[in-house]
Order: sequence, then structure tokens, then C-alpha cells
Amino acid sequence: MIAAGVTRVIAATGDPDERVAGRGFARLRDAGISVETGVMEAEARRLNAGHVARVTLGRPLVTLKLAQSEDGKVALPGGKPVAITGEASRARVHLMRAESDAILVGIGTVLADDPELTCRLPGMEDRSPIRIVLDAGLRTPLGAKLVRGAREVSTWVFAAVDAPADQERALRDAGVEVLRVERGEGGLRLDQALQLLGARGITRLMVEGGPMAAKALLAAGLVDEAVMLIAPRMLGADAVDGLPLAALVRAGLPEVSQERVGDDVWRTYLRG
Repeated sequence: MIAAGVTRVIAATGDPDERVAGRGFARLRDAGISVETGVMEAEARRLNAGHVARVTLGRPLVTLKLAQSEDGKVALPGGKPVAITGEASRARVHLMRAESDAILVGIGTVLADDPELTCRLPGMEDRSPIRIVLDAGLRTPLGAKLVRGAREVSTWVFAAVDAPADQERALRDAGVEVLRVERGEGGLRLDQALQLLGARGITRLMVEGGPMAAKALLAAGLVDEAVMLIAPRMLGADAVDGLPLAALVRAGLPEVSQERVGDDVWRTYLRG
């Protein structure tokens, strides 16, 4: 811009990365260029929230996605999986996946649902994020869809340092990358896992792992935003309970917006 003879620059916000923070603006001003900052700064920070989290916190921005019925349930009696939300919501969830660097679930979700965790929007199949499983004991089955598709879509499994070495070798032979962290309350040291993701360049992490993974991340203070999808259906008193909406507020995530997607209601919670 200096060489091109630009005379005025308008920027939304600076880059918090200490390797470059403020240096570009300083060079422009030293060259006599007028620099105005802070224009639509809040919007810019929102767009760049993943990058900001990684360079300031050392971990990705964590977005928790939860779906449950109007009566607060996430599965049929006995943990039997059920499609809760409508087609419009499912399409938007796939778009959320495409906009994320990685998507995370717990081993319980893998064993119960055998998910693929890919983006299946037409024309966007190549935008599938890295699939990540929290699996302290390395119980991920070799026949799971995540494992069978690991050579097409990157799949990482976080295991405890004392997890079986033979199971790690089997998963690696299938194309899965195994990353070990220390054990922590409820399974693994989630802070270590997220720091490792940040060191690998992951800026946005979408969590789809059900109430157990959600509760663990919330308890550790590692959730930056949450999206609760509420479908207009009742699963009954014997169905599996989801996460109470009040739990998000107690975790420092007040509700900031609400919208309707198809027949479902999307409620967004954001850390201040």
C-alpha cells in the first residue's frame, strides 16, 4: 500500500498477534498515510474470534452445539438415538461444520450414534472439518465410521497417557492420529487438549458431543459460545435429559439472540 501511493486506510481492528500487533499501522503512518481504526470493530472481532482466541488464549474458539426437544430431552429411553431437529436446522448445522476447523465429540457419542461428522451440503463435501474424539481409554471401535473414513477426512483421538498402546497402534494403522494428554476430572485434561489444538493451528472448534462433553467443557470454563437448537416435539419423561438452559447462563454464557430455523428455535449464548 505504501508503494502504491495509498493516502488513506480505514481498518476495523488491529491484529492481537504479538508478532505483528500494531506494526503495520505504524509503518503506514510513518509513510504519511492517514490511518483510521475502529470502524465496525465489534463485527470484525466477531468474524476473527477464532484467530483472536488462538493468539491470545493459545486455544481455539469453542462453540458448543446442542439440540434437544421442547421437553429438554436428547435421546429416546435407553439412550436410543433420534433425529430431533428439522431439515432446515440440519442443513445449517452442516454449514457450521464447514465453517469450523475441527469438530469434537466424546467417546459416548461415538459408541451410541456412530456419527460421520462430515459436511454433506451439496458442493461443500470437501469442507468437512477435522474430526476429534475425546476417548481417554481408546475405546473407539475400529469399525466406527470415523475410523473407516479416517484416510479421507482427518480424524484425531485424544487419549490418556496410560491408554493401551496396542489399541493406539491399531487406530494409527487405520489412519487415525492419536494424541495423548493427562487424565483429568471426568476423563481428560481438556485444557491441555485445547492448547494442543491451538498449537496445531486450529482456530474454531465446534463441539457436538452431547451433554457429557458439554458439561465437562462448561465446568472447565472452556466454552466461548453455545447454540441450543430446540425442536417442537416431546420425547417423554423416560427419555434422556439434555443440558438445562440455565446451565449455560450459570457458566457465564447469557443468551444474546433467538431465531427460528424451519420449525426449530435457535438460541445463542455468548461469553461476555
